[in-house]
Amino acid sequence: MTENKKPDESKLIVERRRKLDAMRDEGNAYPNDFRRTAIADELLETFADHDDDTLREENVEVSVAGRMMAKRVMGKASFIKLQDRSGQIQVRLELDRLADGIYQGFKKWDVGDIVAACGTLFRTKTGELTVRADEIRLITKSLRPLPEKFHGLADTETRYRQRYVDLIMNEASRKVFRTRSAIVAYIRAFLDAQDYLEVETPMMQSTPGGAIARPFTTHHNALDMSLYLRIAPELNLKRLIVGGFERVYEINRNFRNEGVSTQHNPEFTMLELYRAYADYEDLMDMVEVLMHGMADAILGESSLTYQGEEFDLGKAFARMTIEEVILRFNPEIDASKIRDRDYLVGVCEKLDVRVEESYGPGKLQIEIFEKNGEDKLRKPTFVTQYPTEVSPLSRCNDDDPFVTDRFELFVAGREIANGFSELNDPEEQADRFRAQVANREAGDDEAMAFDHDYIRALEYGMPPTAGIGVGIDRLVMLFTDSASIRDVLLFPHMRPEVFD
Repeated sequence: MTENKKPDESKLIVERRRKLDAMRDEGNAYPNDFRRTAIADELLETFADHDDDTLREENVEVSVAGRMMAKRVMGKASFIKLQDRSGQIQVRLELDRLADGIYQGFKKWDVGDIVAACGTLFRTKTGELTVRADEIRLITKSLRPLPEKFHGLADTETRYRQRYVDLIMNEASRKVFRTRSAIVAYIRAFLDAQDYLEVETPMMQSTPGGAIARPFTTHHNALDMSLYLRIAPELNLKRLIVGGFERVYEINRNFRNEGVSTQHNPEFTMLELYRAYADYEDLMDMVEVLMHGMADAILGESSLTYQGEEFDLGKAFARMTIEEVILRFNPEIDASKIRDRDYLVGVCEKLDVRVEESYGPGKLQIEIFEKNGEDKLRKPTFVTQYPTEVSPLSRCNDDDPFVTDRFELFVAGREIANGFSELNDPEEQADRFRAQVANREAGDDEAMAFDHDYIRALEYGMPPTAGIGVGIDRLVMLFTDSASIRDVLLFPHMRPEVFD
């Protein structure tokens, strides 16, 4: 994106730079000796039931600071609105109350400047809690004007590129990221209370693994070796299970070299956890409890509205197998042939689904499910029994080895979580890795590599274990009614901006 004018060609910016130069001539233009004693929401809450007479009697002295978001000059008295991290507080300036020259100097200040004020609290005739300033200072000059107040910052691309301006102007954006922080804090408290240990695993790995995805590749100069930004922490977390940490979790950054969409960003956040002596049904139950409690804690109720649809997270979640979903939404499919590769190839052709020679019946089922199934799963639904062919780290079902003990949670047609009973047979895992390597050699750049050390770890013995990954970004999208993943990432990836 190219700016229409260079910054030094903007008359407003040129004028503000002149004001900054004048501040420099007078002394320190960027002082750091002010300390505030209160923030807006604390004042508004603490003194909510104080009328003007009570405030004057108590003579409450405060020091406040923030960005000047509004300025109303009225002769010998003026009002400004200061915005801090919690909200806005009004300040009244009076010519006769301030030191000589301060009020005249204030008239030259601009909306967007960072201002500090000390004074006493009172209520205006309209009842608004206000600081009557005894002292006021400009402590940071804003060189760029804020967007026009009436329109705000409406341009989506500018909001993503200049998130700092978006956060200044849009309370709705600030609320999204406060909610995101609250969700992560709730998850940590929930897991810590169940004796899970939070850990950190490497973001750079010598062997990419833990998911079927294309990694980012980099190079370590000193060791002269290729490294990969992790696509998942799974294999390292399960190494910790082998080591005796029986309940572990990580709220981690993952990186996948894939397309960008409303649901995908190359860098994203996951909760990933593993519990020894548990299976996938235990984790389905746990996720349901987690979601119920999170809704109550974050929203104050079990229901939420997402993109015009209402969802009740307080009810028991539906549970269906992959094959049940396929048959429900594709009633023309013959249930007796749902594992027949040749038959499924014909179904895929009718659905205009691309088919590769290497695709077996399990992969074809997933292609059909993704084409005409998952987006129709509106209410919270656990989809279970994923084909073994597309689940290289999952434990096969004891009664039906075509499928694994695996589930994914869908809400509003989107995957929120993926979990399974872990494969802990080292010989079978080695066979699965070999199959993945064959797929990679056949041209599948998302197939897994063979992780020899992970096989060695399994050979020491990993207890029966279940694991799950929960997409934090998509969870935040759901809880904040955000249509795009970029709305819940402070700094989403975008094409480089072009500057003149």
